[in-house]
Amino acid sequence: MSGTEPVYAVQRRERILAELREHGAVSVTTLARRLDVSTLTVRRDINALAEQGLLTRVHGGATLRSTLDVGARPSTAGLPPRHTIGMVVPSLEYYWPAIVNGARSQAARLRASVLLRASTYDPRDNRRHVEALLKTPGLQGLIVAPATEGEAALDTLRWLDSLPVPVVLAERRVPPAAATARLDSVGTDHAVGAALAVQHLHELGHTRIGLFTQAGNPTGPALRLGWRSALESLGLPVDVAVLDGIRFDEPGQDAAKDEALDLLRSTGTTAVIVLPDPQAIALQQHAIDRGLRVPHDLALVAYDDDVARFGDPAVTAVRPPKEYVGREAVSTLIARLEDAPGRPPHRVLLGPELHVRPSSAPASIDRALLEEANG
Repeated sequence: MSGTEPVYAVQRRERILAELREHGAVSVTTLARRLDVSTLTVRRDINALAEQGLLTRVHGGATLRSTLDVGARPSTAGLPPRHTIGMVVPSLEYYWPAIVNGARSQAARLRASVLLRASTYDPRDNRRHVEALLKTPGLQGLIVAPATEGEAALDTLRWLDSLPVPVVLAERRVPPAAATARLDSVGTDHAVGAALAVQHLHELGHTRIGLFTQAGNPTGPALRLGWRSALESLGLPVDVAVLDGIRFDEPGQDAAKDEALDLLRSTGTTAVIVLPDPQAIALQQHAIDRGLRVPHDLALVAYDDDVARFGDPAVTAVRPPKEYVGREAVSTLIARLEDAPGRPPHRVLLGPELHVRPSSAPASIDRALLEEANG
């Protein structure tokens, strides 16, 4: 990173946590080199993260948080909570655990207790879990990640807006059609994330960059918006491979994956952004099985960076700041509880990061084959 702009503290600490999630442990000198900052700065960051209970300090570096690390407990440990908040997330298996961890860490710092419920992407199920939390004595607010598309989802958002306790949407935006007046929200600027991926691939020499998104994924609309905007701003063609509703990671999808590869060839698409990671890995494996080389014949960038590093080769990915989404959601809710009446709705967007791995590389497609494929 030498010669680039300095990384701000929040981004720097998110990078440190990302390195720990990927490697389990990391040294101060390695972090200082990768972040292009002094070892003193890294030590300060590690100390701050340790005080929040997010990692364990060891001699010369840090490790993932250990249950034996009593010194990492927040200074508020043992004090009674000042606030009780409920949290409803659509999954505890993918993407959301990091958001939950961030929320719990920040709640501990701010002396709040979090009552967690795992829901689904069904608006009716979202509502059922919220109603159950509302029966909790002393509940003061909610962090919720409901569906936001479709009339049933809009009805749920309007209902959330009418509740007697404040509500913060996590990793969701309030659609204008919902016409809500009170809902706060904290999420990732996924349009910027798509632009980061396009810019990366363009800098490597790719000019025909496609986009594949999973069916019903809430990130899809913002990703498509950012992807197309980035192509247009760079003067790149938009008549490339685009698929919405992929299910590559499900059984019996070989024909669909073959059709996707045919679409890539017929449109001359040499690189593709895939949402989310499991779909990217499934496409990668199928492409390799069909004789394509990744990244030489097809460059891949995944979106989410939950499991992208497990691809073979490891998949470049855009990583939303998940833990910080959880932390900021708690901070926003408690600020709502403690601030004076009249506080306007806060709609917070956090920036994602690009993590480059071997699945993306300079364009090296055989142009003769492309011309043949395009007729």
